Amino acid sequence: MARRAPRRRRGARGFAAAIGGAVLICVALAATTALAVFYFTTPKSPTLDASTLCPVDGHRGITVVLVDTSDDILSTTRQDIIRLLRDQVKGLPEYHLFDIRVLDPVNAKSRSLFSKCNPGDGNGLSEWTANPRLARMRWLESFDQPATQAVNNSLAPAKAKTSPIMASLQDIALSQFSDPPVQSLPKHLVVISDMIEFTKDYSQYPNAGDLSYQRFLKSSAYLKYRTDLHGAAVSIEYIVREGLKIDSIKHIEFWNTWIKDNRGAFKIAHRLQGTN
Repeated sequence: MARRAPRRRRGARGFAAAIGGAVLICVALAATTALAVFYFTTPKSPTLDASTLCPVDGHRGITVVLVDTSDDILSTTRQDIIRLLRDQVKGLPEYHLFDIRVLDPVNAKSRSLFSKCNPGDGNGLSEWTANPRLARMRWLESFDQPATQAVNNSLAPAKAKTSPIMASLQDIALSQFSDPPVQSLPKHLVVISDMIEFTKDYSQYPNAGDLSYQRFLKSSAYLKYRTDLHGAAVSIEYIVREGLKIDSIKHIEFWNTWIKDNRGAFKIAHRLQGTN
């Protein structure tokens, strides 16, 4: 008579099933814990103001661009300026304020054409904790496109009889760099200009005198336009006017001294294309 195959004990089968179930539970708990850790440790985007796109608790830095169109700008130079400004828009860090201004000779100050924070273009955002597509749309519609329009508007001709560059820089320092919460933030000031100061208080045209800082110190402009740039890094995008004989090296040396004398940090002077 054939022997029956020995039956497996139900106790062993149940034990194996229990172990398998416990492993699955552990895996599920580990995955849930990992997701929770990822969610709670991922930096959260700050709440933004609807109109400025800046964090409600303040922007993280600021870049101000001052465009001087008090004299005509050659078409090649205009193209170079547009490229420069587009690079500034594209390279602005998240939650930094971008302020495009033009020289306002009539009122001896600057006038803002666009002032908003970069809200982030969605690059690097996680699908789990944010909406990258929505962030990209907001960046394009509320920041990039209006900034591009302001760039074009900043180059509209606005010939004037005076060129109060110092007064405009003083205006920017007072309005954008002087508030206590801003003083310690990264600050960058870009000046697109021929940098020829021309007011009744002081002139840098060749027939007015030399470009020495000593001559400037003796003028009424020295105290009148003295200001505090609060450590802002200043870059000069230098426009050389056609037919105007001025020593550009001494001219930049003057502005280097002026910036440092007014508690700024001279960063660089770059000669724009299309100038002679």
